[in-house]
Amino acid sequence: MADDIKPLLIKRYASRRLYNTETSDYVTLDDIAGFIRSGREVQIVDLKSGDDLTRQYLLQIIAEHESRGENVLPVNVLNDLVRAYTTQASSMVPQFLQTSFDMLRDSQEKVMESMGGGMKVPGLEAMQAQQEAFLKAMTGGMASGVNWGSTTPEAPSAQKPSDGEELDDIKKQLAELQDKLSKLK
Repeated sequence: MADDIKPLLIKRYASRRLYNTETSDYVTLDDIAGFIRSGREVQIVDLKSGDDLTRQYLLQIIAEHESRGENVLPVNVLNDLVRAYTTQASSMVPQFLQTSFDMLRDSQEKVMESMGGGMKVPGLEAMQAQQEAFLKAMTGGMASGVNWGSTTPEAPSAQKPSDGEELDDIKKQLAELQDKLSKLK
């Protein structure tokens, strides 16, 4: 999605009804979730005050999905998020989560591209190891036994010598981050 595309503006009326300004009709939270899943950015504002309510409604969408049994966020991650609001780690958490989701999105796009072309993704295992290390650092090692979609190792191929060094650097940085997080607990 291009950065110059404006978000879909949804206005909340005093009656708490949500109005899609693009199509001039009322929408539900499920409609908004559908817009987001299709790749649209959404901005929800209060008609009277002009306050941005986007974060509040996105959290409500997540809470509704979780309450229906569509559990994406493990309890230990939710506990860590609550702790982050009450500790000094709260300044690091948003950036960490954004970076983690950016990495996840990028790796998913590469996997989808490779499936379409029928070829292997170079460095996929390194990306998965990096994501697992980030998750482990975020959850304080509680997710160490979880398999997050790793594939069976491929036969050794001709890789650049810098790939291994890069992975070692990333592991070192993650270990330092995990150490800092454990000191904050």
